Amino acid sequence: MLQSLRNAFKVKEIRRGILFTFLMLCVVRLGTSIPVPGVDVEQFKSWFAALTDNNESFGFMDRFTGGSFENMSILALNITPYITSSIIIQLLTIAFPKLEEMQREGESGRKKLVAATRYLTVGLAIMESVAMAIAFSRSNIVTGSNRWLMFIQIITSLTAGSAFLMWIGERISEKGVGNGISVVLTINILSRMPSDIASLFNQFVIGRPIARAVVGAIIILAIIVGMVVLVILLNSAERRIPVQYSQKLQGRRMSGAGRSEIPLKVNTAGVMPIIFAMSLFQTPIILTQFIGRGRTAGWWSEFLNYLSQSRWCDPKNLKYSIGLLVYVLLIIFFAYFYTSITFNPLQISENMKKSGGFIPGIRPGKPTNDYLTNILNHIIFIGACGLTIISVLPFFFNGVFGASVSFGGTSLIIIVSVILETIKQIESQMMVRNYKGFLDD
Repeated sequence: MLQSLRNAFKVKEIRRGILFTFLMLCVVRLGTSIPVPGVDVEQFKSWFAALTDNNESFGFMDRFTGGSFENMSILALNITPYITSSIIIQLLTIAFPKLEEMQREGESGRKKLVAATRYLTVGLAIMESVAMAIAFSRSNIVTGSNRWLMFIQIITSLTAGSAFLMWIGERISEKGVGNGISVVLTINILSRMPSDIASLFNQFVIGRPIARAVVGAIIILAIIVGMVVLVILLNSAERRIPVQYSQKLQGRRMSGAGRSEIPLKVNTAGVMPIIFAMSLFQTPIILTQFIGRGRTAGWWSEFLNYLSQSRWCDPKNLKYSIGLLVYVLLIIFFAYFYTSITFNPLQISENMKKSGGFIPGIRPGKPTNDYLTNILNHIIFIGACGLTIISVLPFFFNGVFGASVSFGGTSLIIIVSVILETIKQIESQMMVRNYKGFLDD
């Protein structure tokens, strides 16, 4: 991998792309320090700290924004509205045949869907910024005598910041390396990891007897390395289905014979099942805090305790771990659901039949569809179990040992996936360049 990066810097176009990406990420990190006008940042930090102590949902949000939310910067919303709008558009393409046809139109259809995603992103950013402005007003976080003017400043700043990050992500995808939105999300998560690792060492290593400190450091490093290795294995594991193509007579020549493979990834849904499940659990908590009912007693408060991940695996209150069991079931459910809307065995079997392809020992048509569906159901379950282990381990260590960190399962999957995908893209660009050089010779 290091050799590939060294070789990449020798290529002018790739070197420019890497430097452009680095400069854009510096702009992103700089934006996290620019506060939103009309907000008392110190008052907000106190309010935010109180919310984070009650539940982990706001801490999870801050991790995905790279500290922008805690600082209440102009990039506080970050790219979360874009991610949400992308998921909504993707789901709508399945629900509405017209959008699905648009997706199949090629470049023109893709541009229309991208434009729809942008508009929806701005709309969601406005809605979220309005809700935040109202919450700030109720908590006396808004400064200035003219509160309507402050509202406009807050809404405009937060919406513009989210749109600006969306623009940066698209520019990175166009002129830099990797998927821009994913790269921005990854740098946000990475920015929080040093402080979390330092807090772990302060909690379990520093100030302890030498023997316990050494054992604690080894355990911390082993857990981190083990989870990274598990994520890499989960992302790279796949089942290859052999496909045989029969010969066709074209004019006087026989052509088309050959063999290929259908790669079925074990983790076909990626990190989406965790994001879907976590969103369902966090949305009621966040909305309750924003409308001012976070400390209300009664059945609703008890219900929120079951949803709060900070209460899971707590030996003193094991009943709240029922929420963790529901969370695991949701991950498995969404793993099957998301794969079903992104991977269509029937379409693949029909395309194979049209092109004269077949799986050895399996008849074309419905038997091929049933065969692919059966294999897919098995590997989805394996992938969902892997996702469950990665996502549950941080909750276990947090509940039992009080080790709260930001590099949980979701964060690690995103970081590893984006890094591997970016390296693959750089290697493919180098390969294309080598082919061009060979043809030019």
